[in-house]
Amino acid sequence: MTVMKEILVPCDFSEPAKNAFRFALQLASKNRTATVHLLYIIQLPVVMDPIVAPVVNYENSYKKELQGDAEKQFDKLKKTYLSESKGINVISSLHFGPIADSILKYVSKPSIDLIVMGTHGTSGFQDLFIGSNTEKIVRRSPVPVFVVKDYFRGGIRDIVFPNSFTTENRDDLITEVTHLQEFFKATLHLLHINTPSNFTDDALMTSRMEHFASHFSLSNYTTNIYNSPDVEQGIHMFATRIKAGLIAIGTHGHGRLVHLIHGGLAQEMANHSDMMIWTYASDNVLVEHQA
Repeated sequence: MTVMKEILVPCDFSEPAKNAFRFALQLASKNRTATVHLLYIIQLPVVMDPIVAPVVNYENSYKKELQGDAEKQFDKLKKTYLSESKGINVISSLHFGPIADSILKYVSKPSIDLIVMGTHGTSGFQDLFIGSNTEKIVRRSPVPVFVVKDYFRGGIRDIVFPNSFTTENRDDLITEVTHLQEFFKATLHLLHINTPSNFTDDALMTSRMEHFASHFSLSNYTTNIYNSPDVEQGIHMFATRIKAGLIAIGTHGHGRLVHLIHGGLAQEMANHSDMMIWTYASDNVLVEHQA
């Protein structure tokens, strides 16, 4: 079973962040020794003009005031939602610095196993997760990332896994995906999206998927081919049709993201779907047309 003992929730106290916290508590409830880390980050402006600097300099007293306000919000958050998951250890922290860098730095210190972060849906990634920060976290995170929009109720029984189904350099990603499947005891739905510009014969693709499943000793899975004008729309439509609880996407650890999440796909799918997105960045995930 995959390790989810140390779970990080970057928190700006927005509704999506609260939903991410509640989902993290659900994950932690499956392992009573788990800890949820709430992290609030304040990015202070950098003042380059030495004449202006003394006027706008953030003194220790002001930082302490911000910290006091954050602690009150942390206490309110824990008092509201910990009653749903008693006995779970929650650590709250306030950091000053660049948002994405602060999150990634925190991940490395207490050996975080997982990040759960919120998105604002149809208004896009806002507040804590403004565009490039989200991409940096997803692309550079050494641990899997859950992207949560709405409050999630119930278990995850079906995971959609879009892929190109080549077996080379896939070990890290498949290990994480199968651990995820095991954790939720879910069915894994292998998915290829046929588009007008990237069409593969059904028989050939089915054979490729079966070889892929055999190569990695997958179990409790289905193979699926879905026709759509574009990849992201196809993934969304298929996942909606089977009422999946999660879409799992591989990303490239260095350089740009793979096609499935490059160009704002994660944001688009979060905007148009109530389902969560799980991503994992690995140096061994090739940059291709489909994951």
